[in-house]
Amino acid sequence: MDAAASPDTLGIRIEPIAAVHIDNFHRTLDVVAREKKYLSMLEAPPLPQTREFVMGMIAKGNPQFVATAEGEVVGWCDISRHFFPSRAHRGRLGMGVLPAYRGRGLGRRLIETALKAAQEAGFVRVELDVYEDNAGAIALYEKVGFAPEGIVRRAACIDGRFIDAISMALLFDERGFS
Repeated sequence: MDAAASPDTLGIRIEPIAAVHIDNFHRTLDVVAREKKYLSMLEAPPLPQTREFVMGMIAKGNPQFVATAEGEVVGWCDISRHFFPSRAHRGRLGMGVLPAYRGRGLGRRLIETALKAAQEAGFVRVELDVYEDNAGAIALYEKVGFAPEGIVRRAACIDGRFIDAISMALLFDERGFS
């Protein structure tokens, strides 16, 4: 069995996303988005748009992994390759974990799996923006090798409140990622 697909001691599996996961992934994405704390979207896009995104990620060979518990998607991490040829060495990371599954190391397992796949797929740089008040995510990103590159002032406006974001990146050749 592939190490990425093997379950942990809590029975949570990390595996590449497949068409069978799309409905569950959509529900999980919607739950995290509706928290209005972590993602730029405030709700999941319509299911057909989510299906198109996932199938496109699979077709392009972009890393996208889900964490499953008892057959349900409880988290994800994806890295989308930039579409301009001059920037095709870059990817943008997105991830989320359902509230009940946070604080168990699941985010780290997801991100490490996706980063390994990105490196194997020839990505040189992976970048992300994280809200400055999301200390847990910032700490996780730093632990796996991301470094802050700047502040995006008023990056989001949620319920009338502006939130700054920290732009972070991981360059595989500078971080000694393996």
